[in-house]
Amino acid sequence: MAGRRDGSLMRDNKTVQSSRGSRIAIAIAIGVLIGGFSAILFPHGFFTPHSPIQNRRLSKSDLQIGASSCESEEKINKLKSDIMGITEKNGELKKQIKELTEKLRLAEQGKDQAQKQFLVLGEQHKAGPFGTVKGLRTNPPVIADESVNPRLAKILEEVAVRNELIVALANSNVRAMLEVWFTSIKKVGIANYLVVALDDGIADFCKSNNVPFYKRDPDTGIDTVARTGTNHAVSGLKFRILREFLQLGYSVLLSDVDIVYLQNPFDHLYRDSDVESMTDGHNNMTAYGYNDVFDEPAMGWARYAHTMRIWVYNSGFFYIRPTIPSIELLDRVADRLSRPPVAWDQAVFNEVLFFPSHPGYIGLHAAKRTMDFYLFMNSKVLFKTVRKDPNLKKLKPVIVHVNYHPDKLPRMKAVFEYYVNGKNDALDHFPDGSDWQK
Repeated sequence: MAGRRDGSLMRDNKTVQSSRGSRIAIAIAIGVLIGGFSAILFPHGFFTPHSPIQNRRLSKSDLQIGASSCESEEKINKLKSDIMGITEKNGELKKQIKELTEKLRLAEQGKDQAQKQFLVLGEQHKAGPFGTVKGLRTNPPVIADESVNPRLAKILEEVAVRNELIVALANSNVRAMLEVWFTSIKKVGIANYLVVALDDGIADFCKSNNVPFYKRDPDTGIDTVARTGTNHAVSGLKFRILREFLQLGYSVLLSDVDIVYLQNPFDHLYRDSDVESMTDGHNNMTAYGYNDVFDEPAMGWARYAHTMRIWVYNSGFFYIRPTIPSIELLDRVADRLSRPPVAWDQAVFNEVLFFPSHPGYIGLHAAKRTMDFYLFMNSKVLFKTVRKDPNLKKLKPVIVHVNYHPDKLPRMKAVFEYYVNGKNDALDHFPDGSDWQK
């Protein structure tokens, strides 16, 4: 019985499994058929970009874009314009930032300039006892740079003595005075002098008289004035021309040509300042400075105001050392003379030397010395005072500068006759001043 039941169950299980397998096979067959028909009917799938529903949506969108195409183009153009404007502004801002950065850098350099200069000049020291402290007076010379002007460097190497020389600028308008000038120099025995010939006529004149000269390379900005300029106009050129001499490491005794030399000036220089200059002053007060009291009665108790005065340095005769302040002096004066309004070079020379720093202006930090006005004599001192004083007449000046009188040539010749040839009455017939009318 049991065996029959077990056999029966086994047969039933086989039957069930066989039936289940048939159903699975049928389902697979149906799936394959459906898949085949789908592949035939829908080769691109049920959901494609070209389905009717999506086509309807895109068509609506296309209509919206088409309707607003003009408006979009205007917006795009406006955006492009805005982008270009922003780009330009960005470029301007970058430029401004660069300029401000450079100004800041320069300001930072200037901030500690005094400290740096002091460190260059020497070590820091403690202050000594009362009455023993002396400030720094003499700035160090610049490093010579022969690449600035190799041709001039070669000339100066032959002419200069101990790296210093007399330099004068001349064109054909001052030829007669130039002859008296270099004749007096030769008579004294001065060897280190040079004429900057501003035209071919002066170059030929110097060559024929065995006078050392230097003819500059062509320069339109300078040559026009050099050829045709008056004495004052030519005088203004020296601040540009002298720069190269200083850059080459030479000290220069700048001289106008309306000067008679009676001694060697290099024997009477101190060389302790950036600039040593003769003065237009005619006595101790005007030459070396004085306290001038200004009276304003309306102020009552405070009616008297004390002022400091000094007569100007003469820009036609000064000794200048090759230092940074000296070169800055030349640059400042040359720059001012190159711009309107028209200015007198001697006035600008003194303004740059003497005006102190104040709001909106940084003064020149140059050491200066006033020459002895009896040794480096102007023509006012000679004709108004010295020739009339028996004791002062015995003095022999180093030079006489005929700067106060327009009749320069005859007075130069008279000075030469009086001091060199010993003609005692050579100066007598000249008036103190000049017969000059506006």
